[in-house]
Amino acid sequence: MRIDAHQHFWLMRDRVGEWPPQDLAAIYRDFLPPDLEPTLDAAGVDGTVVVQSLPTVADTRFMLGLADDHCFILGVVGWVDLKAADAPARIAELATHPKLKALRPMLQSLPDADWIDDPALDPAVEAMIAHGLRFDALVFPQHLDALARFADRHPALPIVVDHGAKPFIATGAFSFWRSAMARLAAMPQVSCKLSGLLTEAGDRRDLPSLRPYIETILELFGRERVLWGSDWPVLRLAGTYEAWLDMCLRLVPEADHDAVFGGNARTFYRLEAPAARPAVPSKSPSSVPIE
Repeated sequence: MRIDAHQHFWLMRDRVGEWPPQDLAAIYRDFLPPDLEPTLDAAGVDGTVVVQSLPTVADTRFMLGLADDHCFILGVVGWVDLKAADAPARIAELATHPKLKALRPMLQSLPDADWIDDPALDPAVEAMIAHGLRFDALVFPQHLDALARFADRHPALPIVVDHGAKPFIATGAFSFWRSAMARLAAMPQVSCKLSGLLTEAGDRRDLPSLRPYIETILELFGRERVLWGSDWPVLRLAGTYEAWLDMCLRLVPEADHDAVFGGNARTFYRLEAPAARPAVPSKSPSSVPIE
């Protein structure tokens, strides 16, 4: 079964003063399950994990409500202020919903690159572990050292690095990113999402430019710790759902498809088996020329 391990829904009325700005016309509107479901059908995707895009508990409750109404949403990655005094109680309350699977602080937006390397998070992390929740790390390469120290201090907390840590593909800054990712990959509780790279690539969205990053993620984390995700609708800024899926299907060895495109997401997030979706003939990956 194919699972998209990273996508978003939002309502613009909840995003006043927040990203995206109006000039990003491709994503400056509401996105709800009926907008995505036909694309999932066409791509043969059986279920998704929907991920927070606002640092509010209200956004988490919004996503959990959508998950109640749409069976293809298999899990939710929410948000809690992990340094708040009431964080453990808030986590316990939200975790009563069976589709809350993880939490994600928006580390990329915080001014302190070392925010995550702080014992003040320990009570929240202990609550996450107690309730079987995972940790999504939304980071840039400059956050990876602090994230590694955090992961080293919490070996029982499963962590997934979103979007391959958003490497600076457009500027070709490869070596630092690879070295920092290798340190994380050496920790068995850390996984990585094959997602978001197309948006980070700037004008270098062709397969030869992206290949070293995708192949490095596969090399470092192996077939059992890489999860494919679309990052839809943000993906619309850089390309189509079908083109990103096709590119990844080409570069991931066929023997690893079941794991990377579904099995690892089910294992990492402890997802229930998705309901069967209608079979839709899909375009063969070989039918689109490699650029």
